[in-house]
Amino acid sequence: MRALCIAAALVAGTATAQEAPAGLAEASGAILRGLDKVAGTASDIELSVGQSVAFGHITVTLNDCRYPPDDPSSNAYAFVTVTDGNLEAPVFAGWMIAASPALSALDHQRYDVWVMRCKID
Repeated sequence: MRALCIAAALVAGTATAQEAPAGLAEASGAILRGLDKVAGTASDIELSVGQSVAFGHITVTLNDCRYPPDDPSSNAYAFVTVTDGNLEAPVFAGWMIAASPALSALDHQRYDVWVMRCKID
């Protein structure tokens, strides 16, 4: 029974990580960082909202980026979709949070992608 309660709490925590807090300002784009774990190389990926870019064998699409208007450099919330050409369903679709990259992370055997900051005009 205790294990069931712990599992329910973990699932509930994950669900709230998929929503950006209210009161955030919208940005025109974002800077993401991608890591190819096999090659050992990291690259910055600059995207505008609605734009997709190939990163190795995956495609990264930025759907939205939001930030706290009173302190734009403090955090970023980016809604990202990641697809792998070998799979039908996206390997990731949800909010990535710059201050907590492990909270809602891409789970891919070769690539890591996380949000660094929003692009503010």
